[in-house]
Amino acid sequence: MEVIAFVIGVVLLVVGLAVSIALHELGHLWPAKKFGVRVGQYMIGFGPTLWSRRRGETEYGFKALPVGGYISMAGMYPPSPKELAAGRDGRAGGGFFATMVQDARAANDETLDGHDDDRVFYKLPVWKRVVIMLGGPFMNLAFAIVLFTVLLSGIGVLSATTTVSSVSECIIPADTDRTECAASDPQAPAVAAGIEPGDVLVEVEGTPITTFADASEIIQASPGQQIEVVVERDGETLTLQVTPVAVERAVTDETGQPVLDENGDPVTEEVGIAGIRQEVAYLRQPIWTGAQTAAQNVGAVAGIIWQLPVKVYETGVTLVTGEERDPNGPLSVVGAGVLAGEVAAADAPVLNRVAGLLSLLASLNIALFVFNLIPLLPLDGGHVAVALWDGLKRAWAKMTNRPPPKPVDATRLVPVTFVVVIALVVMGGVLILADIINPVSLF
Repeated sequence: MEVIAFVIGVVLLVVGLAVSIALHELGHLWPAKKFGVRVGQYMIGFGPTLWSRRRGETEYGFKALPVGGYISMAGMYPPSPKELAAGRDGRAGGGFFATMVQDARAANDETLDGHDDDRVFYKLPVWKRVVIMLGGPFMNLAFAIVLFTVLLSGIGVLSATTTVSSVSECIIPADTDRTECAASDPQAPAVAAGIEPGDVLVEVEGTPITTFADASEIIQASPGQQIEVVVERDGETLTLQVTPVAVERAVTDETGQPVLDENGDPVTEEVGIAGIRQEVAYLRQPIWTGAQTAAQNVGAVAGIIWQLPVKVYETGVTLVTGEERDPNGPLSVVGAGVLAGEVAAADAPVLNRVAGLLSLLASLNIALFVFNLIPLLPLDGGHVAVALWDGLKRAWAKMTNRPPPKPVDATRLVPVTFVVVIALVVMGGVLILADIINPVSLF
């Protein structure tokens, strides 16, 4: 049964990623068509075409490898210079990279309907080109906000409520492994005071209670002292007197590790215990919490992306040393699939597992948003950088009363694009290998 649940989790993630990719490409397609650019293809995936259908001038379809997608816009770059387009030797001289440049120009020329074609990307005003290229990443951001909103405002956050779920019959000494009460164990203060499961904490020692942590803080700070606890039971308000039992507890730091004294012994403190446990439930958050969470995740992912080469190198080192990977480090699609499978197969209520999958998919969309903003070709941010550079050149020419410059020919950056692609393939390979051999696990 766990295997089936694991597979279902992986399949759901793949479907979610396919939807994310489809939305990303729609973010490019809609403004491109709105601005009059001719779009030849809208494809989800790469490799051999599994299914396609032509509507109007655009072919829509799915390809075999669901690891990305693309739209084919006419005239992403200016046409080849006339002397090259004439094909004196069919190739640009200069070796491997020059050949790549000419091949890119030739592929781009095939999308043009002559040199006077106006339904092309490169002739658009700069702001329209930026809108088209940012449309994809911002669709991922919008999808992430929707997912986080459904998660946080629709389902809620698993939190401790102010309702008492159970009351201990006795206080079992901390130095014993027993879980059952013995005759010598003192009665729990909550039982002695008359607190019952289902009671809602209203006030403790005159302080209004909004979270269970508020009550715990006051109780722990009052060992051996009688305190007044106001509860609501069946619509009635009751005032009860509770005297927390004093017990010794190890002091921990912010990371949950025990604090040691100069001799290396654990530091302890005396705290009060009443013997009540809180009820845990999903608490729905305000509608704007989804957008706030998305913004926080953007900052966190940007911090990882900024250090991506270093993070991938550190991940690669763990393949050799066998050390535990950083749980907050980068993952491949394989690693994300493993996490999705673990969430789906976890021994937890269905709602908890659904919430985990929504959170994972939302985080992946944030990663797609941030990653695609990197100002390097072939990423969307690289095309935005080219468009802004073109606009800067035109603005400078206008300020200096010079004739408008020629459109920026981004095919000249094909060698740089090639290096970026190779780097991405290498980093992706390292992460996939690490996710297979030394995966990050939730449990």
